[in-house]
Amino acid sequence: MINKRLVETVGDAKKYIGRNVALQWCALAANIVIVFAVGNLLEKLLLGSAGAALPGATAAVLLAAAAVRFACARGAARAGFLASRSVKKTLREMIYKKLLRLGPAYAQKVPTAEAVQLAAEGVEQLETYFGAYLPQLFYSMLAPVTLFLTLSMISVKAAVVLMICVPLIPVSIVAVQKFAKRLLGRYWGQYAALGDSFLENLQGLTTLKIYQADEQKQQEMHKEAEHFRRVTMKVLSMQLNSIIVMDLIAYGGAALGIVIAAGEFGAGRIGFLGCFAIVLLSAEFFLPLRALGSFFHVAMNGMAASDKIFRLLDLPERAQSRQEARGGEIALCGVRFAYEPEREILRGVDMTFAPGSFTAIVGESGCGKSTVAALLTGRNAGYGGSVTLGGAELAGLNEASLMRTVTLVSHNSYLFKGTVRESLQMGDDRAGDEALWRVLERVRLADFLRAEKGLDTPLTENAGNLSGGQRQRLALARALLHDSPVYIFDEATSNIDVESENDIMELIHSLAKSKTVILISHRLANAAPADKIYVMKAGRVVQQGTHAALLAEGGLYETLWENQQALEQYAYTKEAAV
Repeated sequence: MINKRLVETVGDAKKYIGRNVALQWCALAANIVIVFAVGNLLEKLLLGSAGAALPGATAAVLLAAAAVRFACARGAARAGFLASRSVKKTLREMIYKKLLRLGPAYAQKVPTAEAVQLAAEGVEQLETYFGAYLPQLFYSMLAPVTLFLTLSMISVKAAVVLMICVPLIPVSIVAVQKFAKRLLGRYWGQYAALGDSFLENLQGLTTLKIYQADEQKQQEMHKEAEHFRRVTMKVLSMQLNSIIVMDLIAYGGAALGIVIAAGEFGAGRIGFLGCFAIVLLSAEFFLPLRALGSFFHVAMNGMAASDKIFRLLDLPERAQSRQEARGGEIALCGVRFAYEPEREILRGVDMTFAPGSFTAIVGESGCGKSTVAALLTGRNAGYGGSVTLGGAELAGLNEASLMRTVTLVSHNSYLFKGTVRESLQMGDDRAGDEALWRVLERVRLADFLRAEKGLDTPLTENAGNLSGGQRQRLALARALLHDSPVYIFDEATSNIDVESENDIMELIHSLAKSKTVILISHRLANAAPADKIYVMKAGRVVQQGTHAALLAEGGLYETLWENQQALEQYAYTKEAAV
């Protein structure tokens, strides 16, 4: 069972596999030498013809052969480790680079949990395939031939019988291979599904606790885990049954060889040395294949994982264009988009964003505002209609240049674990401390950080040790360092305190004087100063114009504005009363 594509993909491992096989063969040769040296000594002692020097010479041979076996065993283990290390490094790099090539829209093609599982556990499963199974496969072909040639010089009959029994083990392996492949495919499918559910529940644990729905999700997880347990037990039962069959063949074949050797010795056709060698080496015919059978099931698990890895690596990619994004006007013409074929989100959207303008997109939740932002940043691919940047179709632009041109700041912008300096330098890795402090001053976060550890202030995962407003200010500072021509703020002020919201909006208005700024907000008061406001409903633009013009026109915008003003006035009156 050799997956040619897998072996070719990690071709660097071939030399380590070859070294492993050669060292195992040398260890076998040393073992043969030990058997014949001991057999010769015992035979001479039985016949009374052993000289005084023979025990010492035999001991020296045994020590030398044992040293060779030890060195070969260590070397083979080392070669197996190097092969598996090479495989894991190569495949993880390939998966990571594939996800980079898929770009921000990778999640449309492969769930994040599955990508993580394949890069972690999936690759780990291939450690046994390259570090143990493949070397054992080639050694299992070489060892019986070597032993056959050796023992045939003693007894052709015994050597032939042993050689005939050897293929029964690979036959039993082949017999279960098809069933095992199908079963392990189910195993990995259920494993990925369980991982997906676990990751989702873990990410939403706070929400589950708030709504006291954790017990319900726990029961759902229990059902999935029970199904996975049953599949796992079927895999283990299949492995155990096949191992029992291989043990019967291996030890039964070795016993048959011993019986034939005893018969040949009793008939006087072979001497004590020959009988002793056949008895001790009979098991060596079968042990390599017996070990191969043990590795086979783990290797099959790795093969099932490799099928999923290659499905990921074979996902179609957008051709990398050399056309650079150069800024300029952004235009959407008749844009349609659907996450699922039967549920269209954008239904013929027309929008224009002039260079250096401040444009807002507003509307009720679910109207498609954030989908527009995702299209403009390349997170959503496969749209209909036309989206152009500086006259060039967005889908045909070089992804790296698009990322340099358009910067997205959302309500859930991710901040990585590390220090404030490391987080900010993701926006510009060449920025010095002076530049970092300047942007921190602009977002009014500098005083807080000076009271901490400055730029070396540590950040936990997603900056969990900062408040919501501080996290958003830090994300905004990182975006300012990126210094791109276009900035998209997607609900960048949601779920933060009023002071932070006012500071961030002041900075956005200042930024709009020199950059193309697109603001997506549910709060119309933040959108009111915009040069143009697009009002969306059910995936369509239903109104557009300035704040004053839209109020004068009436319609959905006026209704939303009046509702929000009434709600805010009610909240203010209630707070004053308290």
